[in-house]
Amino acid sequence: QVQLVESGGGLVQPGGSLRLSCAASGSIFRINAMGWYRQVPGKQRELVAVITTGGSTNYADSVKGRFTISRDNAKMTTYLQMNNLKPEDTAVYYCHFRGPFGVDYWGQGTQVTVSS
Repeated sequence: QVQLVESGGGLVQPGGSLRLSCAASGSIFRINAMGWYRQVPGKQRELVAVITTGGSTNYADSVKGRFTISRDNAKMTTYLQMNNLKPEDTAVYYCHFRGPFGVDYWGQGTQVTVSS
C-alpha cells in the first residue's frame, strides 16, 4: 500500500516562506510526474506546480517567480519551496504522484495559512 506523507505546512506572515515536503511510503515501481495542488473551501482544486521525471517544471501563473518545485527520485520525495507568501496562497496543499499506467496517488493535505 502506497501512501504519500506531507509535511511543512503552517501559519506564516505575508512575505514569509515555507517548504512543503511529500514522501512516498511503500513501493512505487516508477513515479512519473510529481505535483502540488491547492484547494480553498468552495473552490476546485487547482494545480500549483508540477515536475516531470526529466525535471521539466510548470507553474500556475499566480506562483511563478515565488514557488519552486523539486524532486529527489531516490527518496521518492518532492518539495515545494514557497517564498514571498501572500494571503491568497492560503489553502490546503496536496501532493500528487502519477505512477505507472496512469495510477494517481494523493497526499492527505497540509494547511498553509498566510496571515498577519
